[in-house]
Amino acid sequence: MCDGFGICAKHAPSYFSLDDWGYATLVGTGEVPEADQPAVMRALLDCPVHAIIEMTGGPLAVPTPAPIHGEAPEPHPETDANEAEWGFVR
Repeated sequence: MCDGFGICAKHAPSYFSLDDWGYATLVGTGEVPEADQPAVMRALLDCPVHAIIEMTGGPLAVPTPAPIHGEAPEPHPETDANEAEWGFVR
């Protein structure tokens, strides 16, 4: 999503580097010590195209919807019973 404005690298050069065309890439693992968080947050907030996102709390978990009472469960995609439904044949 980067459009090459370079504002992130101006605010937090230890965490964002610019390539030859001015597009930013993340430097390191993305972990930011508490002392550097204000600069990185300023880089995040000042990005004109909002290309930087903050992710906290570890891996994302996709919630499993609760089954509806009285409704048959969806078949598992790897069973023989649903080949026609998914449009492939073994």
